Amino acid sequence: MDRRKSLKALAVGTISGAVLLDACKPGDKKDAANKSLADGFTLDRQPEELKRYDDVTAEKFFSDHEMSTIAVLSDIIIPKDDVSGSATDAKVPDFIEFIVKDMPQHQTPMRGGLRWLDIHSFKKKGKSFVDLDAKSQIEIVDEIAYPKKAAPEVAQGVAFFSLMRNLTATGFYTSKIGVEDIGYKGNQPNQWNGVPDDVLKQYGVAYTEKENKECVKYE
Repeated sequence: MDRRKSLKALAVGTISGAVLLDACKPGDKKDAANKSLADGFTLDRQPEELKRYDDVTAEKFFSDHEMSTIAVLSDIIIPKDDVSGSATDAKVPDFIEFIVKDMPQHQTPMRGGLRWLDIHSFKKKGKSFVDLDAKSQIEIVDEIAYPKKAAPEVAQGVAFFSLMRNLTATGFYTSKIGVEDIGYKGNQPNQWNGVPDDVLKQYGVAYTEKENKECVKYE
């Protein structure tokens, strides 16, 4: 199983397949449009939800250098391929920036992990992680991407990368690109085409001419 299939399996297993959204109330569509959120949602929101969103997005947490590092790592975890775009195409770094502010327990592990990654990269390669060439970046990631194979001295890096991978997969597979990659169609209306003919014959019944004409539609 390749990396994308593994991540997809993880996402399908851990991310709820049904996201319930309250529909706009009749006559409130104009007001809802004025309450748009970052990803273009225009569904009506409760005042406390809007305030929470404004509070979370009011300040920036990660530095530009940290965001660049997150972008590189996320695209290593989910690169662009012939199936869909990359993690950065799905705006995963922005998602992670939001999550660490909405869920502050991730702030220290993420910031500490990014710092560890740069220190480790300087020790191994003489440059910060984001300044390394692609081959060297993969070599560093390979040290911390496989917990069962990792050396004890890189345990902090392993913990950080596991968190980074989980956040990246969650951000990607809850985005439009990721949902399309999974192939999730959501709840869709179906069309009743009547009881199958073999079942009707089994029970010795049949539709009347009126029912066939007015009630049953066959494709």
